[in-house]
Amino acid sequence: MPATFSHTPSTLYMVKQLELAIRAVLDDVLRPYGITAPQYTALTALAARDGLTSAQLARRSFVTPQTMHEQVITLERAGLVSRDKDATNRRILLIHLTPLGRERMRACAGVVSELEGLVEGVMSPEELTAFRDRLERAHQAVAPVARGTAAPTA
Repeated sequence: MPATFSHTPSTLYMVKQLELAIRAVLDDVLRPYGITAPQYTALTALAARDGLTSAQLARRSFVTPQTMHEQVITLERAGLVSRDKDATNRRILLIHLTPLGRERMRACAGVVSELEGLVEGVMSPEELTAFRDRLERAHQAVAPVARGTAAPTA
């Protein structure tokens, strides 16, 4: 018997649509500041925890280590990050936000906050809390599979 398909989009499809729309708007609003959405993500990860390795930063920024290496070079050339040898292991380079990187993040904060406000503004505070809770629960369900520490269940 042939499979039947619903005309209702799947949850995964809807999540991806939202991600793509957010990414497009983020790229547009960040362009005047000379950075891309993935670069902004990396800067925010460093703001939360400075002194990460490239591999750690890649994991926190949702990109491959190769992509992060390229981004770090670009951000370093722009003066937004610096790399220094780890004092305990001279083979490891740690990435740090520079004062210019922190300044650039502060400059971008308003436009990023406006975008977040668009998403959050369509929900009541209770709906937003529930939405965030469900996003976190969905992430917790999928993350072990993505890391390879759990098998997908179907």
